[in-house]
Amino acid sequence: MSAGHEDDPRFETRYVERFEDTGDGGAVTLLGVVHDHPASVYRVRRVVERVDPDVLALELPPLAVPLYEAYAAEAASPPAHGGELSAAVRAAETDDVVGIDGPSMGFVRQLAGRLARERASRTTVSRSLRSLASITKTAVACRAAATVTRYTPLTVAVGSATPHETTRADPAAEQAADERRQIRTARAVMDAFETSPTSRYRSESRERHMADRLEAVRTRGDVVAVVGAGHFDPLCAHLDEQ
Repeated sequence: MSAGHEDDPRFETRYVERFEDTGDGGAVTLLGVVHDHPASVYRVRRVVERVDPDVLALELPPLAVPLYEAYAAEAASPPAHGGELSAAVRAAETDDVVGIDGPSMGFVRQLAGRLARERASRTTVSRSLRSLASITKTAVACRAAATVTRYTPLTVAVGSATPHETTRADPAAEQAADERRQIRTARAVMDAFETSPTSRYRSESRERHMADRLEAVRTRGDVVAVVGAGHFDPLCAHLDEQ
């Protein structure tokens, strides 16, 4: 994917897909990642540097974007906080960085429409509303943390980084193998257990919303979008339809 880096094993993944420009909008390069994984951080940085997108789209709520921009301004390279998302911001030349995930009005409309069409049970609706309230609370906390991080000497972390068995100090082949192993394990767990209606409606609404946001922002030029590997295939399917 990147000149001079094609033989790096961290690029040997199917979780990179380019959707060419449509005439009405630029190309979209979609990257699927394991959050906070060193192999994903490396790949995201290099792909963003190579593509040099007009728009950087992240699996974040819009309210959280300023926090990751603040992380990206840290002296460390890659940034010490924010994983592959802040690394993507650091690598990008563009100032057009957008959060394509919920909560947002578009996501709420998608979720409400889905619940109505499926005639979801009262229990599912109640659980969906509680989940929405929880992610909204986290997004607001991210915006507050961004203000503290940007304007004081403190760096405020919201949530905690996902621990992994490998670090960026390990050989590239070990990082790549661990990333692939984690993706396989996550898929096996998902296949082994039935997804609850609440989780399914939320995930499918998120993916539809993120695809719609990508279609909207690609009118501003070429896009690199960074999302969790679990959302990669559904988003590819949505973008293929459009």
